Amino acid sequence: MRVARMSIIESTDVQSAVADRDEHRPERAQRDEGFTTLDALESEAIHIFREVAGEFERPVILFSGGKDSTLLLHLALKAFWPAPLPFSLLHVDTGHNLPEIIEFRDEIVERHGLRLHVASVDEYLADGRLTERPDGIRNPLQTIPLLDGISENRFDAVFGGARRDEERARAKERIFSLRNAFGQWDPKRQRPELWNLYNGRHAPGEHVRVFPLSNWTELDVWRYIAREQVLLAPLYYAHEREVYQRDGMWMTAGPWGGPREDETVETRMVRYRTVGDGSTTGAVLSEATDNEAVLAEVAASRLTERGATRGDDRVSEAAMEDRKREGYF
Repeated sequence: MRVARMSIIESTDVQSAVADRDEHRPERAQRDEGFTTLDALESEAIHIFREVAGEFERPVILFSGGKDSTLLLHLALKAFWPAPLPFSLLHVDTGHNLPEIIEFRDEIVERHGLRLHVASVDEYLADGRLTERPDGIRNPLQTIPLLDGISENRFDAVFGGARRDEERARAKERIFSLRNAFGQWDPKRQRPELWNLYNGRHAPGEHVRVFPLSNWTELDVWRYIAREQVLLAPLYYAHEREVYQRDGMWMTAGPWGGPREDETVETRMVRYRTVGDGSTTGAVLSEATDNEAVLAEVAASRLTERGATRGDDRVSEAAMEDRKREGYF
């Protein structure tokens, strides 16, 4: 069954806005002649959102302002249009986010009139519930605020933008991923998901992480963003930035520290493939200033975005799996 399409655009007349957009996009007529891979991925994700809405009482969408969570929100809005989104958003703020991401997050929340819960790592550090790591990286510190936010708000289903192509531990995970009362993930408790049938059964205190983008690749994400004209934070496109090189990545200076004495700040054309804790997430040199250029760049890459620009995943081969067992995304 074909799903009615809606772009995340600000307009009082959605139909006229979509018609105006399509008039300048002749490739859309060709796409509608057949059911494409992107159509199948979109329909699967929308089906998952609707299944969760019917099966759980208090779902929430993890929203960081990154491209995957922005795409997740786009699909969720489309799944329930023209009704309002029946979920709130949850952001675990490390305090080390790039400023463009926080600005974009707040802009999207205001644009769509959404409710945003923020779990702040800074607050946990200030009152002693967490201690700063020697390396200054805060991504691993997100787990406790995340689990507390889920517990305090009684969320029983948590949507995440993780994809199986990102990292080997995420490739093991089902679309419906059961977490125990401590938020921990056990690969042995993964349930079969045959014929798009999902088992959301869980005991009191447990919850289910839900990953509607599991079967998407980074290239699928960018193809869909280009097709639907999804608005992203500007740092996903090439721009001039003061950066310094560390461990093969181009880092931005900020409250998280750096550069060191032996690291030289340069002005380069860069873009971010993924966003996260500024102390461990790097940019890549790029001239890709629009979706088509990014698509060509991603198609030619032989490294996933996390493998190329996330230092916290390089700690060990099992770094992500270890964090997931503790309750991480």
